[in-house]
Parts: sequence; C-alpha cells; structure tokens
Amino acid sequence: MKILGIETSCDETAAAVVLDGHTLLSNVVASSMDLHAKYGGVVPEIAARSHIESITPVIEQALTEAFQTEDTSLKIEDGKNKKPNSTFHLPPSKFDPWDQIDGIAVTCGAGLGGSLLVGVLTARTLAIIHKKPLYAVNHVEGHLYASFLTNTSLPDYTLPVNAPQFPVLGLIVSGGHSQLVYFRDHFDYDLLGQTKDDAIGEAFDKVAKILGIPYPGGPSVSKMALDGDPRKYTLPKAKMPGKYDFSFSGLKTAVLRLAQKECGKLHDFPSTKLSALLSDAQKADISASFQRVAIETVVDKTVLAFEQFQPKTVIIGGGVASNTELRAQLTARLPLQILYTDPKLCTDNGAMIAALGCFKMKLDQQVADPYNLVISPNLSM
Repeated sequence: MKILGIETSCDETAAAVVLDGHTLLSNVVASSMDLHAKYGGVVPEIAARSHIESITPVIEQALTEAFQTEDTSLKIEDGKNKKPNSTFHLPPSKFDPWDQIDGIAVTCGAGLGGSLLVGVLTARTLAIIHKKPLYAVNHVEGHLYASFLTNTSLPDYTLPVNAPQFPVLGLIVSGGHSQLVYFRDHFDYDLLGQTKDDAIGEAFDKVAKILGIPYPGGPSVSKMALDGDPRKYTLPKAKMPGKYDFSFSGLKTAVLRLAQKECGKLHDFPSTKLSALLSDAQKADISASFQRVAIETVVDKTVLAFEQFQPKTVIIGGGVASNTELRAQLTARLPLQILYTDPKLCTDNGAMIAALGCFKMKLDQQVADPYNLVISPNLSM
C-alpha cells in the first residue's frame, strides 16, 4: 500500500510517498519562508501563489524519488518484496509511477484558505485523472502520524525504532496549534485540551518580534536562549479552568512588559522600538526565561495527562516538537521513552499526511469524493 501525501496548509508545498504507514519512500518540501521573512510572518496571498508555482514539480519529484531510486523494500514490476539493497532501472517511457500509487491523501484543513485550496484542487484532479481513491486529512492529526514512520532508505533521517503502541498520548505543538490528545486506537481519540488563545509556536513568533529576532521566531528564540539564563526572570504560567487547556497570550504580554521595564519605558512605549534598546545579553536572558516557562506550561499538562491516563506511548508533533528544551524536559519528567521523530518531520510535510492516509485506507475509513471535496480552514480534531 503506497500513498501519495500532499500538504499545503501554510507556506510549505510538500509531497511524499509512504509505504504501509511506516516506510518513508520520498519526502519533498518547497518552502516559501524566505518570501515571508521580511514581513515577520506568513502572508496568505504570497503563500498561495507560491503553492501554485511549486505544487506540480514537488509532486513529480516525490514520485520520482520514491520509485526511480535504490529501494530496500519494493519490486516495481509486481510490488512484491525482493532482496534488500537491490537497484532497478526502468526506461522512463516504460514506467509510470502512478501505477505504483494506491491512493492520495491531502490536507483539507486546518490552515490558510488559499493555500489549502491549491493542494485540495490538485489532489482532486489527480485522483480523477489517475482513478485513485482520495482521503481527506486533518493537518493537526497528521502531525502525530509522523511518529508512525519507522523506516526509510533516505539519507539523514533519524526515525523511531518502533511505531507507537496504543493507548497513545499525543502532544501537538506548532505555530497554530497546541493540543493534548488521548488515542485509544487509530481514529478513536479524545481531545483533552487545547490553547484558548495563542498557540505556543505563535507565542515564540511574537516574542521574537518584541526582541527584534529574525523570523521564524521559534528557532531564532531557541538559538538566542542558548546564551541566556533561563532563571533570570520570573514569568507567569496561565491558570486555566480546563484541566488540560493552554494559554500563552498572557505570557507574551508579560514578556512585552518585562522588555519595557528593562528599557526603562512605560507600557505605552511601542514594542517595535524595544529591540534597539535591549542588549544582546538582555535578549538572551529574556529568550531563555520565556522558553523555559512556555515549555514548562505544555510539559506540566502532558505529565498530568500521563499520570491520569497511563498511556503506553507518548508522541509529539508540530514544529515546536523539534525544540531541544521541550525534548529535554519531557525526557526528564516522563518515566518512559518518548518517540521523537526526525526534526524534518516535525514541520509541515507530506510524509505525515501520507502516513495518516495509509491508515485511513488500511482501516477502511471514508473515501472523499474527488468531485466535491472542499477545504475546511477552521477544521478541528
């Protein structure tokens, strides 16, 4: 079972091919991040135009890399296993990679409307032309399915040795989402809690703006924090009515007030002018203190959920899942080995969509109508 996954929810145009939900055959990502950097965030219109330019070559490259390279698990002629490390060579005119694809999975939400539209319309068209079943995928749910990828012959990937065992506790931390989910099995889960305002990745980006640190804010703040004292400043953790809910807007505001105080300015002093008045040492200490508290906020809730539900596996997904402080705190505080996937599979990618699509096909989940599938920018779990 080989699924092509297509992901265009934000600023990455991505496609990948996954075998049986566990083996990564290809993973291609074209990012328009450089186009957005000067604006300090993603501009939806620019992202959508970039997807239109990139979507076809990205998909073609993903198919080419999956089926016209050295392969350790497939025999292209009949799809059966053959000896590992064998290499096949087929003339391009005699080989159509679409003959090897069993289905297409595409992100239909959540995300930016224009970006989602490009991916969904492309997937619908390909499903009709090539007569392949189409599966609509929730982007947020897909982030966790990156942890089910345990094998690849692609270079420079470090994947978990074993796939998650149910029940699973999943933490999703990205620019747009912060959620805790308890899975009893595939497609059988409860959303325990989520952010009520800013997501953790969004908070990193906003703090980066306050400190004048380049976009994207997450990696930049983390890098700056390496030179800072995480205990230099006391910052608040939100107390939420929901046991597993998050809030980061108050923490972001506290960083703004701290920066104004360090500069000797009142609350009405523009945030855009603070960075010029802060020293590198101050920026590093603020970054480190913010990162510690932001990460503690999600780790505290994760530990609480682990103690209540006693899952067999804990997995994390989303861009912030590659944060070294988050991984260090979770490893230190949870009494089991956590399945960390490769950082390249934490940010938006087609592999996570294809992996989830494999399980949708394998477990006979509903097939989408390629003539009528619509986007759902506000889709939730």
